[in-house]
Amino acid sequence: MVDTAVQSPEQAGRASAPADVIAIEGLSKRYGDILAVDGVSFTVRRGEVFGILGPNGAGKTTTLEMIEGLREPDAGHIAIDGLPVWPDPSATKARIGVQLQATALYDYLRLRELIYLFGSCYGVYRSRTEIEELLRRVGLEEKGGAYAKELSGGQMQRLSIALALVNDPVVSFLDEPTTGLDPRARRALWEVIHEINRAGTTVVLTTHYMEEAERLCDRVAVMDRGQIRALDTPRALIHALGAEATVTFTLTQDEPAEVFCDLAGALSCRRDDPGYTVVATDAQAAVISLLRLAHERGLTIHNLDVKGADLEDVFLSMTGHRLVEEEEAEAAPPKKRRSLFGGSR
Repeated sequence: MVDTAVQSPEQAGRASAPADVIAIEGLSKRYGDILAVDGVSFTVRRGEVFGILGPNGAGKTTTLEMIEGLREPDAGHIAIDGLPVWPDPSATKARIGVQLQATALYDYLRLRELIYLFGSCYGVYRSRTEIEELLRRVGLEEKGGAYAKELSGGQMQRLSIALALVNDPVVSFLDEPTTGLDPRARRALWEVIHEINRAGTTVVLTTHYMEEAERLCDRVAVMDRGQIRALDTPRALIHALGAEATVTFTLTQDEPAEVFCDLAGALSCRRDDPGYTVVATDAQAAVISLLRLAHERGLTIHNLDVKGADLEDVFLSMTGHRLVEEEEAEAAPPKKRRSLFGGSR
């Protein structure tokens, strides 16, 4: 029997669209003697939340800016929705939404006016109903008449995400969207990101928060010193580490960290001021072995804690250092405030 069903233009477009909404090969960027991005290659699947995890200075923001068409790469190829970004990024800019680390807004425009203004830059003129729906999606439905300068930090981040969605992008880029927010505001923003992804938007975000990457991302690229060290689901990355748990503790006196490397099930051990960390395949065996060792050596253990292995342990295993969650300057010259619509400010 022959199927004679006719596809709508929308169905045909979705059927012909590439499964990978972003394809990157051999991406590199140098600033003087600093190789900020070093031969990076990866793809982002349509409909997923894709995270780039790494400390500030790893090259995350530079990578995003090259994909977004804001910073030209020295080498490599980038395609979004099947279209090459460089040498002319104008076509792909119409298909993406961008939430930058810092967004300059007009203080005396109301949120509804800002959304309309940003949409007009794309040639998209939102109706009042559409603007209200966009505000609802990011949890700002009661703030439509407020000025941008009246918003809290968390509300401003949500507004930035709304502005990144104003053109119905195929992919939205969020650059460290929760940096500087308190834990409650951070979790509220996670729900916003989940909501826009459930609505069909592919999301690419950078973060240096491990819990954020584990909670939000379908897949994570672990980035350090300009290179992708690993890429997989958070669960698969943790499973590949072969560790069940991390045991942390402090002592009343100093001991070499190597003393604890022979604990039962220990994969690695290190000194973490002010205490010690042991990554182990068997949490119970490691703790029993630790207590026995402490008794034999006359050590007093304090602040004993056991937690499941996480992306911090993955990062440490791959790079040899911890993922530092603090504000540092990225390995790049001082940045001018950049505009998605061309030029710098």
